Amino acid sequence: MGKKKNTALNVAMGAAFLMAMSAVGPGFLTQTAAFTSQLGADFGFAILICILVDIGVQLNIWRIICVSGKKAQTIANELVPGLGYLLTVLIVVGGLTFNIGNIGGVGLGFNVLFGISPENGALIGGTIALIIFLVRNALTVMDRTVQVLAAVKVLLIIFIVAVSSPPLGQAAIHTFVPSHIDFYSIVTIVGGTVGGYISFAGGHRLLEGGLKGRKSIPYINGGALTGIGVASIIRVLLFLAALAVIAEGFKLNPLNPAASIFQDAAGDFGYKFFGLILFAAGMTSTLGSTFTSVSFLDYSKADGDHHTFLKIRPYLIIFFILFSTTIFYFIGSPAKVLVVVGAINGLILPIALAILLLAVTKKKIMGEGYKHPLWLTLSGWIIVAFMAYAGVQTVIKVVGSMV
Repeated sequence: MGKKKNTALNVAMGAAFLMAMSAVGPGFLTQTAAFTSQLGADFGFAILICILVDIGVQLNIWRIICVSGKKAQTIANELVPGLGYLLTVLIVVGGLTFNIGNIGGVGLGFNVLFGISPENGALIGGTIALIIFLVRNALTVMDRTVQVLAAVKVLLIIFIVAVSSPPLGQAAIHTFVPSHIDFYSIVTIVGGTVGGYISFAGGHRLLEGGLKGRKSIPYINGGALTGIGVASIIRVLLFLAALAVIAEGFKLNPLNPAASIFQDAAGDFGYKFFGLILFAAGMTSTLGSTFTSVSFLDYSKADGDHHTFLKIRPYLIIFFILFSTTIFYFIGSPAKVLVVVGAINGLILPIALAILLLAVTKKKIMGEGYKHPLWLTLSGWIIVAFMAYAGVQTVIKVVGSMV
């Protein structure tokens, strides 16, 4: 019994860190630094709203997936035939495109650390990711790698906060009583934290680890809240570090605002720290994006079907990583494509969450006797409405700027 509990706890923590570190990618570093530079202490309010939305999204999605014992695409297909395939296209295309940026982050991290070109750094990063996925017990190796890199990120950012002395009082006041509310920043960081594939990273990892059914709800809740907590701690710490640099009169470099935080706070030593964090952020997001996107190609309903999928999964992973690495190496990060897909990703969250909230009312999907908590249902639909409106406005804005 004790061994089963330890295994369940290990799977839950693996899912938690996979979700958290998928959210804390290269884009996350840039967004947090850039918005803090623009909004100052008021950005704390955006972070607070983001954390509350994260809780509503992850607790809903993780619970519905795991209690039903089915992946999101299968749930969607059982709700409306063919809907799962649409969801798969949205997730995989978004994950594939953003993985170019993730691999690029690894390459840029190697560039800062060792002076090698970002393209060659990306090749090294892609190779490391392939090795992690293709070794025996790959999921366990992935979990441990993500947890170690998470610890590296947290410790380095704590060091930067400690040496930079942020204005904690000002940050606390403006977090709860902002002088200005910027909805665009809220939508952007919510999309970056639980948008696209990130919403499903933890839930699908739990299923792969065998956690499903109502008996697993304590582990589901614990894993989701741990993941949100880790991602939120890193975001708050990075926000405080950026605020400290701004309060001292430094201006962040708009071309690389995240690097400015570390360089201004701790000189060249801090800049090397930034390279290590960028490597860790890019690598963990690459692992999360690859695992989750490929999991959306699994439509097996029986154990035999799943074994067949497990046989072809290594080839899908190889294609996913090689494609992203090759595009970055020869073309670079296609900014316009990333912007458009980013806007589309803003719409994936409300669509996916609405599908699962409708599915949770169907006994044929959830099984007899399960009743979803009312507060989760209500908070879920509020988030769907808010993110749908905000996502549409973002798409209109992006398309308008490109015409």
